[in-house]
Formats: sequence, C-alpha cells, structure tokens
Amino acid sequence: MKQMLQIYCKNNNIYREFPIGSSLLDIYYGLNLNFPYPVVSAKVNNRSEGLTYRVYNNKDVEFLDVRDSSGMRTYVRSLCFVLFKAINELFPDGKLFVEHPISKGYFCNLRLGRPVTLEDITAIKKRMHEIVDQDIPYLRTECHTTEAVRIFSEHGMKDKVKLLETSGSLYTYYYTLGDTVDYYYGNLLPSTGFIKVFDLVKYYDGLLLRIPSKEDPTRLEEVVKQEKMLDVFKEYLNWSYIMGVNNAGDFNQACEAGHATDLINVAEALQEKKIAQIADTIFMRGENEERVKLVLISGPSSSGKTTFSKRLSIQLMTNGLRPYPISLDNYFVDRSETPRDENGDYDYESLYALDLELFNEHLQALLRGEEVEIPRYNFTLGKKEYKGDKLKISEHTILILEGIHALNPELTPQISNDQKFKIYVSALTTISLDDHNWIPTTDNRLLRRIIRDFNYRGYSAQETISRWPSVRAGEDKWIFPYQENADVMFNSALLFEFAVLRAHAEPILTGVARNCPEYCEAYRLQKFIKYFIPVQDKEIPPTSLLREFLGGSSFVY
Repeated sequence: MKQMLQIYCKNNNIYREFPIGSSLLDIYYGLNLNFPYPVVSAKVNNRSEGLTYRVYNNKDVEFLDVRDSSGMRTYVRSLCFVLFKAINELFPDGKLFVEHPISKGYFCNLRLGRPVTLEDITAIKKRMHEIVDQDIPYLRTECHTTEAVRIFSEHGMKDKVKLLETSGSLYTYYYTLGDTVDYYYGNLLPSTGFIKVFDLVKYYDGLLLRIPSKEDPTRLEEVVKQEKMLDVFKEYLNWSYIMGVNNAGDFNQACEAGHATDLINVAEALQEKKIAQIADTIFMRGENEERVKLVLISGPSSSGKTTFSKRLSIQLMTNGLRPYPISLDNYFVDRSETPRDENGDYDYESLYALDLELFNEHLQALLRGEEVEIPRYNFTLGKKEYKGDKLKISEHTILILEGIHALNPELTPQISNDQKFKIYVSALTTISLDDHNWIPTTDNRLLRRIIRDFNYRGYSAQETISRWPSVRAGEDKWIFPYQENADVMFNSALLFEFAVLRAHAEPILTGVARNCPEYCEAYRLQKFIKYFIPVQDKEIPPTSLLREFLGGSSFVY
C-alpha cells in the first residue's frame, strides 16, 4: 500500500490524506475546492510553489488564483514565456525586452532591426493563442549553474549568462516550453492551457502585454494612459543602455571590475542634475507669466518625497527663492469628524480627513500677502491647536507642500494653475534581472520601507509586510489616479540601490518566522535581492535619497 501524508488545506480548514509524492494539482483536484476562478499556484508552508510541485511530507497548503499578488506573478511570468516563444519562432533574430509595468499591463520592447508593424503584432498574438491552445507543459530542470550557463550561452542569451555567472549559486534551474528555453525568477503554471485571459496591443513604440483584472480575472485590466510615466521610464532605460548597465548581470560585472563607486557617483549626480533642472523650470516659469507660489509634491509610500523636497528647496535657494514647507498634517479635521473606512476605522488617508476649507482659506490669504496663524494638530487630543505660529510670505517665498493628496485637484481648487507647480515622485525601477524578468517598482519601495520602519519606527519586517496591502490600496485610491496631473515626474530609484539595500534588508527579513503568512513575501524578497552583489553604503553621500531609509543623512526628518 502506498504511504500517505497529511495535508492541511487553509482554504477550507480541512485535513486530508494523500499519497506521498502527490503534486499540488493532484491535491487541489482531490480536495474538490470550489474556487470561483482558476487556481494558478499555492503557498506550501508559507512559501510560494508551482502546481507541479510534489509533496513528500505533511504540509499546510493554501491555493491561490490571480486575485492574489503571488498568483498573479505566476500567471504573468508564464504569459511572458508564451510571448517570448511566439516571438522566438516568428522572428528568430528579434530581441524581446519585458521592461516595466505600465498602464495596468507590461510594456515590452521588441527589436527587429526595423519598426514593429501591426501585422507583426497580429502574427505574434495569433501564435500565442496557438501555443495556449496546444496546452504545452512548462518543464523545470534543476542543474549545476555551469550547465545552465552553457545552455544559455548556446542560445545567445547573454543577459541570463551574466545573471547566473554573478549569482554565486552552485545549482540553479531553467524552464523549457517545447523546444524554447528561458529563465524565470519564480514558479510558472503547469501548462499553457492555464492561460485564459490576455491581449497584446501596439503601445507607442512598443507592445503592451495586457493581463487579467485582479478584481474580475475573467476580463482584462483597463488600459490607463500613462504617457508621462512612460517617458520617464524610457529616458532612464536609454541612459542605462548608454551606460551599459541594463540588468543585474551587467551591474554585478561592473562591481566585480571595481566600478561600484563610479556607478554610485554617476547615479547620484544624475538625480542632482534632474532636481536642479526642476528648480530652474519653477524659477523660469515666473519670468514669463505669473510666478509659481506653491510647489505640490506627491508620490506613493517610500518614494523619498521628503528628501526630494529638501533637496529641491536647496536648488530653489540657488535661484534666489525662499522655500517654506507647509505640512498637511496640521490641517486634519477633529478626530470626531474624521471619515471612517469600510471596517469602521478612522481613515486618515482620505482627502476628507483634512479641513480643506480652512487650508484653502489660509493658502489664499498667504498668496494675497496677508499674515496667517498656522494651526498645530495635537494627535493625542485629536484637535487643532493655535500656538502663535504666524506666517507671512514675501515676494520671493515659495511654499512647498508634500503629501499623498498634493496632486488631487480637490486639494487646492481655489488656487490658479499658474501659481502651482505639481511634481510626482516615485521609485521607477529601471534595472531588471534580465531581459524577461523585470523588477516591480513596488518591491523597490517595500524594501526601502522595511528598512526604514525597522530602523526608525520600531516595526518588524512582518508588521511592515502585513500592512503593505492596505498601504497599496490607499495609493490606488488617492495617489495613482492623479499622477499624470504632474507638471514633471521625478524618478527616485537609484541604479545601485538593490546592491546597497541587500546588506540592510537581509538580516531584517530573516527575522520573519516561517509559521506566519508574511514569511512568503519575506522569503521572495530575500531570494530576489540575492541576485545583486552587495555594495557597502559608505560611498553614498549624506544628501542621497537612500539616506532617508538607511540613516546617515545630513537632513533632519
């Protein structure tokens, strides 16, 4: 008789016995789970695994569909492999770069040595549908890293060769789909037949790979126009291309060759140059039309908005302006009037947690040259207090307002657009692991936040990871819809930062216990950051945006 093992299924809280060596797919079918959408992956003892993963010991299992971020990553990686296979077969000399998430999909750059036509895209999409209909299995092969390097060398995939050669791993794996070989960081679907919803459309000078909606996986995500963001991504990708540092393998090789300090200095200088250009634009705008009196800075969590606003203030001073920061925190309504969220808790993220009427009254009075008494919000009492903080601005004063609602038109409806200059700040990560493995901008920000919360707020990585979904939900509601309102976008990501964050993040992430749900994300981040050779932070200047998270800044926060 075949030996049995015990599975505890978290989806229905049931224990069930299965033969040793059963795959997760066997277990899923054996449990008769009634999922509303197709299952794509699972968490096994709080670690993400593909459905072909075989179980040899008692385990806790939780099945996931694409509504879960881990499930969505599995789905998108598998879809990218189908796209690569289709392109590889139709255009053997073509080169595919899956560059970054944008417009609720993934922007892909296809280099064919000529412009990509609509006919090309139609042919690729037709071939993708055929590959999906053939239900080809994704096969994972574990091997010595030298063997994987040899295989990728034969296929001319230099990006994978560099990544694996500099990863320091003795063993690795690769995937095959029919006779197409590729490398993906993370698990894939069992076969192409599991892909149900996708589209491929022409998008500016590239392709947009469209994916299922998280809310309703039976339909596609709506395409959101993000032209300004696309321009920022392209500018930085072009710069990386000129510098010869497109991916983790390139970066690691440059560090091994002793160029880490050069990369840090150039990346920091590039940011300083951008900040100076923004300050010059703000100043110059006042030469020809009404002078800018209010600079509005917004962006998602851990973008480095605070350091950016301090550095921008310095550059504005070099133009003879006197920046004055205004804190929205002082304009919260009394706690009894604070709106509540769907759980009945106070929603401090809401725009309506602010006393918009008083805030606009004060702004208008200041801009008319009148004196105003700025309130201070007492968070203990949940009330505004007046402590004699008087403010009157001169002709050369420029108000700096930084906060999540800064780009929302409802925040400053009474101030004319000529007097406002709107800036969106975000860590728009442009370095990728290799040509087909992008790094989500959210991973960049989450790592920064884990380090900052641990160092300065006394939160463990587990607490930060558990809060992250609600932080993201707040961003989706209050920040992202207004990002294209910006006059200018600033990319706060630094080319070298993962290499520096690694030394800080690893010991914090290892503190997440295996038995808690946040372990899955902590383990994924640990695995991902190991692709970068660690770089010490001693070379980073005290004014760097990264210092806001790592410590050692010359700014006071």
